[in-house]
Amino acid sequence: MLIDRFGRIITNLRIAITMKCNLNCIYCHREGQKESKKENKTEMSVEEISKIAKAFKELGIKKVKITGGEPLLRRDVCDIISSMPDFKEISMTTNGIYLSKLAWDLKDSGLDRVNVSLDSLRRDVYKYITRGGDVNKVIDGIATACDAKLTPIKVNMVILKGLNDDQVSEMMEFISNMNSESIKTILQVIEILKLPGLEKYYKDITNLEKEIASKAEAVILRGMHFRRQYKIGNVVVEFIKPVNNREFCMHCNRIRVTSDGKVKPCLMRDEGIKVVGLEGKELINAIKKAVNLREPYY
Repeated sequence: MLIDRFGRIITNLRIAITMKCNLNCIYCHREGQKESKKENKTEMSVEEISKIAKAFKELGIKKVKITGGEPLLRRDVCDIISSMPDFKEISMTTNGIYLSKLAWDLKDSGLDRVNVSLDSLRRDVYKYITRGGDVNKVIDGIATACDAKLTPIKVNMVILKGLNDDQVSEMMEFISNMNSESIKTILQVIEILKLPGLEKYYKDITNLEKEIASKAEAVILRGMHFRRQYKIGNVVVEFIKPVNNREFCMHCNRIRVTSDGKVKPCLMRDEGIKVVGLEGKELINAIKKAVNLREPYY
């Protein structure tokens, strides 16, 4: 079991398998991985990813999430999923552009579910946020993922002031039409990080949450970050408010591995421990050393 010096048990692992992406979203934080001129040459192999994942499984990790960049850009993405140990859940974050082509193969490879980024259903707004993306491809991808039972699907909607902060109800209607007895889709409303250059898009989502809470039939408090989910009809809306949020940090149960093979204790900090190329006890000890560096950012 992995426990940091603040008593937080780590159960979730995020592995970035590439920093390449076919979109260029205005708010992307690149999973906290700084840009490198050599990034296209430093992606871990399937074997390295599998070895690191197995080491984390041995240390008590229950769930793994494959991230990027855009993980579906890797031609061996299904091989990566197939190489994973028997985690309780294997999920993936994706922008959904290629999801309609790959959803069934991903399911057959062992993927359990997906998180899909979709900040607006309006073609012009989506194109602006992603700097050129086609929202219809994402919608088709979500529909195919539903057919392939990559569920529950979580639709990630980052709230951007002046762009989509008036569109939560539209997204809820979209989710409602998607859901059925056998299909479950959850809307995750996310407050943008206060990063340099993004100040004009920042919006506190507290009032949005209060509005949804006032209509909720039921409220669920999740263990991860003490996030709250609100059920309205057949729609579940979850609010993620990471900025200046002590509850978020104190209940964080995840750790990251960057695409070039470093264990990153915190999204908001630069430090990391290189584990690519390590074997056996050396690998285990490096992971434990990284866990010992964890401390709440807020």
